[in-house]
Amino acid sequence: MPAPELVIFDCDGVLVDSEIIASRVEARVLTQAGFEITPEELASRYAGLTFKDILLSIEENADAPLQATLIDQAESEVDKKVRKEVKPLEGVHEAVAAVTMPKCVCSNSSYERVEAMLSRTRLLPFFKDHIYSSLETPSRQPKPAPDVFLYAAEKMGAAPGRCFVIEDSVHGIAGARAAGMRVIGFTGGAHIQPGHADLLMEAGAETVIHRFQDLAGVIEALSEWSENA
Repeated sequence: MPAPELVIFDCDGVLVDSEIIASRVEARVLTQAGFEITPEELASRYAGLTFKDILLSIEENADAPLQATLIDQAESEVDKKVRKEVKPLEGVHEAVAAVTMPKCVCSNSSYERVEAMLSRTRLLPFFKDHIYSSLETPSRQPKPAPDVFLYAAEKMGAAPGRCFVIEDSVHGIAGARAAGMRVIGFTGGAHIQPGHADLLMEAGAETVIHRFQDLAGVIEALSEWSENA
């Protein structure tokens, strides 16, 4: 594989350390509604999913009906918290700057939330207008559907098979693989639990990194491996 045509970054848990904030808020909302769950359990089971899909999964698997109003409550509280508290992942500015090929962000979060978080963490200039939310694709289907990845590749003029995706969740990796893209797993977020790297590999990541210092070298190595295979 020659140099990638596009490098796609997930936002929550990859560029910014927001998954731990969201997990704490969502776990508290669910517990208050009668479904007891810790932030660690929520992050382990549901990281990468929208809160709506988390509710649907809980209702399906636990036979625990939950009010739809919880969605607006949780989303509003998460928005407020991340806008005030979110921090960038260590080494992310240098790693993103070192990616000289086209790059963009693909997220299940709203465009407004992603923009606010990237602005707060001084990452917004790296991506300019290249932020894609699953909520703004024609289908509006979130990850693990591949739609947001394919939408971004189309907008950026890149072939899916020549895209690399950086993802921290099993659901995000499933979506990227369904889009025909190559995936590097990332485990540097505060929400990551022991054994998560193995789950990312099982989901389809070609390799997993814990530090952003390793990103450029991994992309180069994987590109050469594919080209010479």
